[in-house]
Amino acid sequence: MPDLGAAAALLGSLGFTATPVSEHEVGGEPAGTANRCLMFDQGYIEILAPTLDTPNAQRVREHMARYGGVHLVCFGTPDAQAERARLAAHGFDPEPVVRLERSIEEEKRVRFNVVYAPRDKMPEGRIQYCEHLTPEHIWQPRHLKHENKVSGLAAAYIVARDPVETAARWARYAGLIPAPDNGMVRLDTARGKIFIATKKALSEFMEHVPDAPGVAAIRLAVADPEAFAARCRKSGLSVRRSPRLGNSVALPPALGGAWLF
Repeated sequence: MPDLGAAAALLGSLGFTATPVSEHEVGGEPAGTANRCLMFDQGYIEILAPTLDTPNAQRVREHMARYGGVHLVCFGTPDAQAERARLAAHGFDPEPVVRLERSIEEEKRVRFNVVYAPRDKMPEGRIQYCEHLTPEHIWQPRHLKHENKVSGLAAAYIVARDPVETAARWARYAGLIPAPDNGMVRLDTARGKIFIATKKALSEFMEHVPDAPGVAAIRLAVADPEAFAARCRKSGLSVRRSPRLGNSVALPPALGGAWLF
């Protein structure tokens, strides 16, 4: 996102508790990006912004130039180096493990290792693995409480020209087995689902689907969907109801993309 402040203001109006701004570092040097996060009992959303002229920041700007919305899908791993070796064996040519750090309040240091796949191997976005080394600093109780009762991430929706071929590649990348699901292809992870479909199929129940390849939307786990829908409408957002997949809301430029719930 180009403006973390504008994104945080919108998220606050929707009942989220965003973490403070945090700057990334690589090897003690600025990485050129900063974030704010929405932390949940299950997963989190990272709102990422480029801040400097660095290769890492340029990668973010290139994604943002394609469309406003979701560009990152992150799988968790207990061992980033082993994950990199597995991906290399399956032909994904992963980059060397990136050891990132960032400071948060009270002088705590968050540390994590990330494995990226080159864009030509996973063109849908910044598809990566992350090994969290200091999860206790990130999943703090005060950041997990959201007025809107959103408790986690439930699914990601990927737009593809050929969903079957794309799902087979994602299955190799994630070590999962694809299955047909009402005109889409589904991958079941340990804590959520990935749906892959054409732009035409996704446009039946959400707005502003980007061209393939891309990430069209994420699904939120919400305890009270109707109350959250009312909060979205109060903030000026258009909520669309689909008999098939419930509510969807198209987000303004401060965030971009769409949420389903």
